[in-house]
Amino acid sequence: MVVEDVGAAGKPPGDVSYVLLAIVVLAPGLGAVQALLVKARDPADFALSAQELDHERHREFDPMNPTRYATAAAASPLIGLTGRRKSAAIMTAPRGFSDAPIDVYFAEFATSVQGAGALAVHLPLDGDARALVARLDGLVLVGGDDVDPRRYGQAPGPFTTVVDPACDQFETDLVTAALERDIPILGVCRGQQILNVVLGGTLQQHLELGEGESHGSYAYPRAHRVHDVEFTEGSTHAAVYGTRTRVNSFHHQAVDRPGDGVTVVGRAPDGTAEAIEIAGTSAIGVQWHPETFGNDPIFTWLARTASAKAGLTRNDNAQEVAR
Repeated sequence: MVVEDVGAAGKPPGDVSYVLLAIVVLAPGLGAVQALLVKARDPADFALSAQELDHERHREFDPMNPTRYATAAAASPLIGLTGRRKSAAIMTAPRGFSDAPIDVYFAEFATSVQGAGALAVHLPLDGDARALVARLDGLVLVGGDDVDPRRYGQAPGPFTTVVDPACDQFETDLVTAALERDIPILGVCRGQQILNVVLGGTLQQHLELGEGESHGSYAYPRAHRVHDVEFTEGSTHAAVYGTRTRVNSFHHQAVDRPGDGVTVVGRAPDGTAEAIEIAGTSAIGVQWHPETFGNDPIFTWLARTASAKAGLTRNDNAQEVAR
């Protein structure tokens, strides 16, 4: 199923305003229209070798025909994926259901997570964030429309997209609970931005088209890499990608003032913040869309980190019971 979400007329769209494969769940209770299988992979060591990194970067991947994976082992980490609440009118629902609420999830995130050896689960917008996080081993915050500028002390500007206060609150609660539990977090595009805002940071509200790397341009296919990102030596991102990688770009906002504990560890040639890490945690963000590339090594990092942390937690619990 292909879902197209277009931005407001006359305004640059948010970072989800392009055609993507999506898993759609009719709410309430009509079930998912697509299920993904999982590839088994040993996530015991989350440090990528140079050979693995090169292999992951160059594997062929067709998002219209995702690889079918073998069933994952029961011990595979469980990764939660955020989505969006929309109207069934966007999927040409049958008569009587066009105004029904649906949850929309971008399938490439689940494919990427499961391809890295983890299990993916979609998180409903009206779920209990703290209860959900208690069951998870990792969290992915996906792209979307702008975070409400009032959350970082500013008013909406002339280029602000549609704002979803319920989504902002749900993701804020997810981040807070995930940081408390110390599970790995990967924020993608808007996901990186909400991470920074939750920790007290601010955003650049609009990056002009035609200036710098023209980050908000939708001229290219989603998996086309348009500019480099250079990483700080010793950062998690550098361990995953090396000192430099090339990325796509579909954002008209970016991290401005970093929040508490937030460090910008990757920048575009024009200085725009492209990658962040949060001190003392396994929470990181990227401003581009790695899920579109297929087998991007950042998802291997996520699966291996989640597996390692979950194993430690399970061992601690077992020792506590033994006492």
